Amino acid sequence: MKRGQRGVSVIGMVFVGIVVALLVVLAAKVVPTVTEYMAIQKAVNRAAQSGNTVTEIRNAFERAKTADYFEAVSGKDLEISKDGDRIVVEFAYDKEIHLFGPAYLLLKYRGRNQ
Repeated sequence: MKRGQRGVSVIGMVFVGIVVALLVVLAAKVVPTVTEYMAIQKAVNRAAQSGNTVTEIRNAFERAKTADYFEAVSGKDLEISKDGDRIVVEFAYDKEIHLFGPAYLLLKYRGRNQ
């Protein structure tokens, strides 16, 4: 009884390797932007709790921005409003990641305090 060969060919391994390498490169470019978004979200939450006026909230956010080293959003970019007794701080920004040639990946980040 003769059995056929099983397994992956060299061409199949090269193809899988290329796909995995592309995914690793993409992840290496996206992960820092996600980390930055989480730092901004944390700074917005702290700023919303630490101030009662728009100026206090913006100043608290700018202090957190200096400490956490992010550049995507500044205190001027925050939308601050009141919902009943609660202060609502919202932000939104876009991040473009160059992939190759004329191709870019556009990530749209939006958030608000919790």
